[in-house]
Amino acid sequence: MPPSRTPKHEFFVDMTCEGCSNAVTRVLHRLGGVQFDIDLPNKKVCIDSEHSVDTLLETLKKTGKNASYLGEKSAQ
Repeated sequence: MPPSRTPKHEFFVDMTCEGCSNAVTRVLHRLGGVQFDIDLPNKKVCIDSEHSVDTLLETLKKTGKNASYLGEKSAQ
């Protein structure tokens, strides 16, 4: 069996510029224990973490941006 992977969660965050994505980076680094990719043009943040979806969503909302959970992204 392959080693269990932490789920990757995809979130929509209403980011319009570099400053927005920097704010997302800042709050996620503060939370710690996360690996993430920011897709600024599509306003998506893909997070690989042991934290709950609720925790991640609350953290993203600290940026003051509209954020919502899109679902689990299957590892490929």
